[in-house]
Amino acid sequence: MNILVTGGAGYIGSHTCKQLARAGFTPVVYDNLCTGHRDAVRYGPFEEGDILDGDRLDEVFARYRPECVVHFAASAYVGVSVRDPAAYYRNNIVGSLSLLNAMHRGGTDAIVFSSTCATYGIPAELPLVETSPQLPINPYGFTKLAIEHALSDYGHAYGLRWIALRYFNAAGADPEGELGERHDPETHAIPLCIRAAMGTGPRFAVFGTDYPTPDGSAIRDYIHVHDLASAHVLAVGRLRDGAPSAAYNLATGTGTSVLDIVSEVERCTGRKVPVDLAARREGDPPSLYASTDKARAELGWVPRYPSTSDIVSSAVAWELRPAGRP
Repeated sequence: MNILVTGGAGYIGSHTCKQLARAGFTPVVYDNLCTGHRDAVRYGPFEEGDILDGDRLDEVFARYRPECVVHFAASAYVGVSVRDPAAYYRNNIVGSLSLLNAMHRGGTDAIVFSSTCATYGIPAELPLVETSPQLPINPYGFTKLAIEHALSDYGHAYGLRWIALRYFNAAGADPEGELGERHDPETHAIPLCIRAAMGTGPRFAVFGTDYPTPDGSAIRDYIHVHDLASAHVLAVGRLRDGAPSAAYNLATGTGTSVLDIVSEVERCTGRKVPVDLAARREGDPPSLYASTDKARAELGWVPRYPSTSDIVSSAVAWELRPAGRP
């Protein structure tokens, strides 16, 4: 069973390809390598191309006849989306519609979509559930929500079957050490904190210490990338079994503060993290975490690495990998 994985050379995409291959699927990676890494494509064929290129997509659909698409290809920096919304509208909305249209032409009627908790905006109530209001506060979140609506509309009009997975804070690295985070620039808290501790990056900035939280720092729901990947494999299987289209939160249901992350990095590395305390960033909610009851009940998804210790220790092992390794 061929699965077309757009953005499969990226962080979450490559981890998902590994687990798809382990589950007996053939992941066909389609990536323009703008932010992905060619050496992360190890588990199936690679086709270089852009989702905006309809002719190239048609070639790939004709060659592999994928039974399902797992769609990761998107721009994903919130701050950049505010500064350059045109790029985000083009890549995330126009590009995704180009992909959906190519699927329709090529006869592939199932897709697992990489969505985000950013579609919720600033929550009125916690934990977030799938029926919570979706009121994004930045172009990135809006572009993802727009495609969720497109999936529903294509489902009604053309019979598209879909699952949208709304991630919270992806973190960690492959437990076997083959894959990890390699963003440029890196914006995620855990690798930045580890690099600060190891002296390979700048001091770690904690944005906001006066939130109404136990230690004053913002609380987020960190989810191990291995567990995110496993949810995609389950979603592919659920669509294969003919289950109805749906959206699911992917999180742990437990909030972890930024200062808790600092403490865990210090424990795992045995080094002090140099910290700069900074003002809150505009639009950052004090707390953000989600219920995963629906994903557990319907996908049968149970996170294997739910603790902050699991996440940070795997990320530390990746950051300390031997010289010369990707």
